Amino acid sequence: MSDLTNLAINTIRTLSMDAVQKANSGHPGLPMGAAPMAYALWLGHLRHNPRNPGWANRDRFVLSAGHGSMLLYSLLHLTGYDLSLDEIKNFRQWGSKTAGHPEYGHTPGVETTTGPLGQGAATAVGMALAEAYLASCFNRPGHEIVDHHTYVLVSDGDLMEGVCLEACALAGHWGLGKLIFLYDDNEVTLDGAAEMTFSEDVAQRFLAMGWHVDRVADGNDVAAISSAIAQAKETNDKPSLIAVRSIIGYGSPNKQGSSAAHGSPLGVDEVALAKQNLGWSTTDSFYIPGEALEHFRSCIDAGTAAEDDWRRKYDAWRVAYPELATDYERAHAGEFAAGWRDELPSWDAGVQLATRSAGGEALNVLAQFAPTMIGGDADLAGSTRTLIKGAENTGPGQPAERNLRFGVREHAMGAIVNGLALHGGMVKPYSATFFTFSDYMRPAIRLGALMNLPAVYVFTHDSIGLGEDGPTHQPVEHLMSLRVMPNLHVFRPADATETAGAWAAIAELRHPAAIVLSRQNLPVLAGNDAGIFEGVSRGAYVLSEHESSELDAIIIATGSEVSIALDAAGLLEDADIRARVVSMPCWELFEAQAEAYKAAVLPPEVTCRVSIEAGATLGWERYIGTDGIALGVDRFGASAPYTEIYQQFGLTPGHLAEAVSSLLDD
Repeated sequence: MSDLTNLAINTIRTLSMDAVQKANSGHPGLPMGAAPMAYALWLGHLRHNPRNPGWANRDRFVLSAGHGSMLLYSLLHLTGYDLSLDEIKNFRQWGSKTAGHPEYGHTPGVETTTGPLGQGAATAVGMALAEAYLASCFNRPGHEIVDHHTYVLVSDGDLMEGVCLEACALAGHWGLGKLIFLYDDNEVTLDGAAEMTFSEDVAQRFLAMGWHVDRVADGNDVAAISSAIAQAKETNDKPSLIAVRSIIGYGSPNKQGSSAAHGSPLGVDEVALAKQNLGWSTTDSFYIPGEALEHFRSCIDAGTAAEDDWRRKYDAWRVAYPELATDYERAHAGEFAAGWRDELPSWDAGVQLATRSAGGEALNVLAQFAPTMIGGDADLAGSTRTLIKGAENTGPGQPAERNLRFGVREHAMGAIVNGLALHGGMVKPYSATFFTFSDYMRPAIRLGALMNLPAVYVFTHDSIGLGEDGPTHQPVEHLMSLRVMPNLHVFRPADATETAGAWAAIAELRHPAAIVLSRQNLPVLAGNDAGIFEGVSRGAYVLSEHESSELDAIIIATGSEVSIALDAAGLLEDADIRARVVSMPCWELFEAQAEAYKAAVLPPEVTCRVSIEAGATLGWERYIGTDGIALGVDRFGASAPYTEIYQQFGLTPGHLAEAVSSLLDD
């Protein structure tokens, strides 16, 4: 190792330990141990442009072991990204760009939010999948404008998590040859030696999943690490895992190699000893040798040159294939081709159709207007109705297809779809499964919401309306649990027309969305399609109104219960009770409306309010007030035909009408 290389690596180490020490919080061990492999990658192989973190053809680097965030922040600052030394000094402080774990959209150069172990690795599979798909769409002989790698630094903890294993199995199955994992094999976890809980042969496991596997015995051997990366880059038919035997907290004389270096500052005295042990020239904090900084900043010129070269190739490709270029630019803007709205399906009033079926029809129309709209299901395509017609399925060594076959892997599915959205160029990537199994992928949905990604999570079999499969498959608390998640827009349409309207709203939404659809057939509601679409886009609207200008009561409903509400309004009219029916397919869109609109839909003076929804009632007091009645399901479901279940749970027009009458009688 040259003196300059050693100096640069120790700059990463000392900058990281100083930031953690100043914050008196953080994880110094990983940056100190993994610095050589990070240096080998960032200075020797990673194609990136610090002056343009969003360059489309950059290599992606994901720090899946997000607790080691100071490794990434050090690299970003040193190589010239817009991350100042003052931000490094403010590590983990209010308002800084150097949060405790890397956050996408918050810090330039951070490709995805990580910290929950396994998520970064699984999300990176989605990024690599996006690269493969976009390459198949847009590359032409002699014009390879999509050509980059996805690198991931993973820890023992990442490899223990089920989401990581699910995603890695798919990566091997698909043969994602441009996906490369650097495994920080330091034999230590937070609680102690990894062997307490982790004794399997990682290399053999990854070989069994179809990966290329290499080992580097000495984590400080930069040349060996670089050679392994080069060999992985030459392996085009399968993803690669490079297991690097590192030493956590390397340089700390009293803590290296132990869990004491994992998740706590070293301490002032130990930092000084570590610097002395590393041959550092000063004990001053945040010292960056000029020679090292100049070396790191060479990434600016190299990155600019790499992007300039790509742009020349892109311009030549654009001239040769102008129509492809239009599709490419539209895809990277996240837009559908013009005319999609006019082609959305419509249905005659009274037709009986499950919203999952209507959703499949609408999805297929949108897919015609965005060639990079891809997605798939958790082995449930026949039930979720989310296959893109006429498109091929992913399979062994075949990742670049529109219908993503995830198998029974909901958690990885959610994370991979997040990765597709993060990569760019993929328009509204989607996943699909039964609503009750949203629990299996909830951490991925939460990260998608935290990053505010334009991903779509399709959920069918939305309620006790599932019927005979019983309470294990009947979601009850799920709607409310997703509604409380910031940034996520949850749609539960009432019929086929509202379902098409929900997809129309999602197509223009710059937030993640969940669309929740019925298994059972529902009647198509009477009304003007444009008016219903407008109502859905506002989150709630007046669906049915008594002919009198005066109101006695308001019924608010979603999904399959909207038709029940309409029937109840008819019963109330027979009893001379004037009821308005409000369909509320999306709380989040309704909350975004002007106060005047909200008051027009839900006049404050009308306090007799009843909601009906086949799910948990907690939260409906927001719209019905403390004196209203919320009809719903506050216990687990039951196994029976869905019509019987609705009867037993009191979700009927008669019971709803009685609830309204009881409020008026009080």
